[in-house]
Amino acid sequence: MAFIKMTAAQVARKVIENQKLFILDVRNRDAYEDWKIEGHNFDYLNVPYFDLLDGVEEILAKLPTDRDVLVVCAKEGSSLMIAEMISEEGRDVFYLEGGMDSWSSYLEPIKVGNLTGGGELYQFVRLGKGCLSYMVISEGEAAIVDAVRFTDVFINFAKEKNVEIKYVFDTHLHADHISGGRQLAQATGAAYYLPPKDAEEVVFDYTPLEDGLIVKIGASQIEVDALYSPGHTIGSTSFIVDRKYLLTGDILFIDSIGRPDLAGLAEDWVGDLRKTLYRRYRELTEDLIVLPAHFMIIDELNEDGTVAKSLGDLFLENHGLNIHDEDEFRHIVTDNLPPQPNSYQQIRQVNMGKINPSNDEQTEMEIGPNRCAVR
Repeated sequence: MAFIKMTAAQVARKVIENQKLFILDVRNRDAYEDWKIEGHNFDYLNVPYFDLLDGVEEILAKLPTDRDVLVVCAKEGSSLMIAEMISEEGRDVFYLEGGMDSWSSYLEPIKVGNLTGGGELYQFVRLGKGCLSYMVISEGEAAIVDAVRFTDVFINFAKEKNVEIKYVFDTHLHADHISGGRQLAQATGAAYYLPPKDAEEVVFDYTPLEDGLIVKIGASQIEVDALYSPGHTIGSTSFIVDRKYLLTGDILFIDSIGRPDLAGLAEDWVGDLRKTLYRRYRELTEDLIVLPAHFMIIDELNEDGTVAKSLGDLFLENHGLNIHDEDEFRHIVTDNLPPQPNSYQQIRQVNMGKINPSNDEQTEMEIGPNRCAVR
């Protein structure tokens, strides 16, 4: 019998296509319980690697024979060894190439829809981290919103589409993952936009992203309108693309709302958060399709793998948009915050340009689930 590698891209297709998969996760229990590969039709068994060094016979009966079995560890080595041991017992089995490190970094580009004049909008879904990035394309030009640090993905996709990346935007100074915005702009010659209220401590040059800014992409003039929407950070800015899509950054999610505390200012910013959600957004047309910068749980994915829903639907269904008493809202937001993201203070320092960790150090900083939302 064989043990075969399965790539993060192959696992992503199983998630998006709602396929069955059985995962044997051989990391320590605390790591597994904090963060694992999620799928609609996935089943799991967590047995730490050290408990299997003397043999895998005791778990064989727990491994199904009617679906693929994937062994997962942090970096690949342990899962490769356990997969080999299982195959020696006469079972076919897969191991995850690159382990959870590769799962955390993988991006799946999915088309969201068409834009005026033949333009397109793509969402890059980082399933292992819950990050969502965007590429707006029109007549040979492209703009990127909330790029993660794997800049080659965007550069290569732009080449495939035969477009030039002209503009790069960050909706806010990120704290849960390392932005690729500045590096992407440097690599492509694009202008890099950042909200100035979030950029008071940055040590690099940028173009101010301010309320009311209109950037036109391509000759067909797809408009990207900036809408100041503080609350997650003091500079948080949303985008309205082609009068059809609302990119909300980390202010509004499909199943929750943004947390205001990652700069240590929850009490100060909760009022801004409420004003954005209950006033600024209420003034917009409910037909806008909300495209957030993160998702929290796998159930937020649509059947095609995108994370998107109309603003009107969210006004009806999202609990964070239906807390009518202001004091209750303040209480819920400030008292229901999940644990801080892994290394979030250092990540903010990286995104300010103050420290420059190695690639391995950046990977370690980002390990773990997304935690940008109020519970």
